[in-house]
Amino acid sequence: QLQFVESGGGSVQPGGSLRLSCTASGFTLDDVAVGWFRQAPGREHEGVVCISSRDSSPYYAESVEGRFTISRDYAKNTVYLQMNSLKPEDTDVYYCAADPLVYECSVWRKPLVHYWGQGTQVTVSS
Repeated sequence: QLQFVESGGGSVQPGGSLRLSCTASGFTLDDVAVGWFRQAPGREHEGVVCISSRDSSPYYAESVEGRFTISRDYAKNTVYLQMNSLKPEDTDVYYCAADPLVYECSVWRKPLVHYWGQGTQVTVSS
């Protein structure tokens, strides 16, 4: 059974940092594109960051580029999202997501990505 376990969310002040982690079971993340969507109440899911199989150039949404960094730990079958210089507008539920049939970030989109984590809340507030 394919599933993810997410951790690392929480509350921080503007300018603070958090690191999210996403550990997969049931399949290997090495060979697929994996990343995070986020969603605030009343809004559509937004693809925030993605890393393709073989760690080719990652994708970052313009709103987070330069502040967020995605990385992998192959041994732990885990990906991480380091979030720095957090802003109140980063407040969302973040969902790790991947699909065994999606290898590149260019096609890593909600209709094609069928396996999602449980979501973790990130709150940025003073």
